[in-house]
Amino acid sequence: MASERYKPPDWAEIGYFGGTGNYDPGIFEDAKQIKVYTPYGPPSDLVTVGWIKGRKVAFIPRHGRHHTIPPYKINYRANVWAMKALGVKRIIAPCAVGSLQPETIKPYEFVVCDQFFDRTTTRRSLSFYEGGVTGHVPFADPICPELRRVILDTAREVLPNVVVHPTPEEEKKGKMFTYVCIEGPRFSTRAESLFYKQMGWSVVGMTSITEAYLCREAEICYAMIALVTDTDVYGLMPVTAERVARSMRENVANVNKLLFEVIPRIPKERSCDCGKVLDISLY
Repeated sequence: MASERYKPPDWAEIGYFGGTGNYDPGIFEDAKQIKVYTPYGPPSDLVTVGWIKGRKVAFIPRHGRHHTIPPYKINYRANVWAMKALGVKRIIAPCAVGSLQPETIKPYEFVVCDQFFDRTTTRRSLSFYEGGVTGHVPFADPICPELRRVILDTAREVLPNVVVHPTPEEEKKGKMFTYVCIEGPRFSTRAESLFYKQMGWSVVGMTSITEAYLCREAEICYAMIALVTDTDVYGLMPVTAERVARSMRENVANVNKLLFEVIPRIPKERSCDCGKVLDISLY
């Protein structure tokens, strides 16, 4: 007789990482904060665990609740390990980004990206493999297609006044949306930003690819929601820290509304391959 999978006293099936300005766990019911110990040290903050429309959810603010941790110093491995230890199988990751294509992607719009380009150079927290057993996980398609589909369909329904990329028209054309991940905490030079724009990439941020890669190694589904706060070096809303923080504060209601409706619509059983990736990755 098969035994049921052990669940620790505190557990969750879905997780989300809060980004700049998105630290409000107010959408939870019966929320409590717990400390999770990991082999990589402490996560960015205490983990908030609670219920959202009948689903058990865990929340970690990636920069700490007071935004004290710069992007290159986030303990990404501890954050993902903590989620895995709680039983999380899917992670949604809202994040602040700048638009690299301000003619078509504007502030206060959302982008559910499907690709990444990595411009980080010094992060040692990009993998759980540091010797001994080595895993080489496939990463051609870094975003879980099932989770991304749920987010897109829900966003179009519950946020009718917010442009969410890809729009249905963009999807029909097969348009790809790429997140460029830079080291941070500085913003891009004008030359760098012009290069990214000329390559046709969509948005620029400082965190998501590291999370996505570790989630792939941990067999956790990952999808991010890019919240456009500025136009990077272009246009009438160029990037500043104040601009990013203000835009995120103004967008928190939309983010929470979307999460509140996305989470109960996530299928309980996964039909994607994210949970089987190590079957083909270990030497």
